[in-house]
Amino acid sequence: MTDATPPTEARLADAQVRNDALAMAAVQDVTHGMMVGLGTGRAASRGIQALAARVRDGELERIVTVATSIRSAELARSLGLSVVPMSDVTRVDLLFDGADEVDPNLCMTKGAGGAMTREKIVAEAADHCIYLIDESKLVDHLGTRFPLPVEALHFGVQAVMARLRAVGLNPCVRPAAAADDESAQPPHYLTDEGNLVLDCAYPDVAAPGSLTLKDLSNAIDLIPGVVGHGLFVEQADVVIIENAQRTELTIRTRS
Repeated sequence: MTDATPPTEARLADAQVRNDALAMAAVQDVTHGMMVGLGTGRAASRGIQALAARVRDGELERIVTVATSIRSAELARSLGLSVVPMSDVTRVDLLFDGADEVDPNLCMTKGAGGAMTREKIVAEAADHCIYLIDESKLVDHLGTRFPLPVEALHFGVQAVMARLRAVGLNPCVRPAAAADDESAQPPHYLTDEGNLVLDCAYPDVAAPGSLTLKDLSNAIDLIPGVVGHGLFVEQADVVIIENAQRTELTIRTRS
């Protein structure tokens, strides 16, 4: 007797995944032998399920993946996907991931789940980046629904926060999530790399003299002590948008 999922239950699970249009759209361009980047969050998890279903059904062979978070790696391995460390990888064929906000120019806020630095590393290594969202994530301008997360070292964090204020951001340290045993938890949220997240209110980019999003991204990158941030200005090649009923998809591509 084993703990393996019975075949009938596995087929039912795969049937449910194959009825998930957004998830299947995320992986429809994956072909044999690809190195696939796995994003983090609910939408990306659906894509991971879809990729695993295609591999299990024999549609895809020699698929290797890199994951942008520990939890995505654990999910992928539990579904039978091969996961290798990004430290061993120089190039990714295709990445699918989610986003917290997307503006009309396909600029994005990411990092509600704290994986934005790893997500950007994989995105920059990828030939093609697909982002999966529901229509509620569409905004006229970034900062409407989510702050901009900045990953920073503990060392010198107050100096980092002062520099962020100087470029028009208003940072606060993200607190740890509530837990049953609060005494065992660190006082602040920590990324998979053990760093702090500073959630920053966006500046008014429409105000006279304000930095463009690209210039803001560059300015944050230049601050010593910043490890990464969740402003993704040029990474999205394709954004697939799901309506609230999960019945229709809209696709936007970078012009």
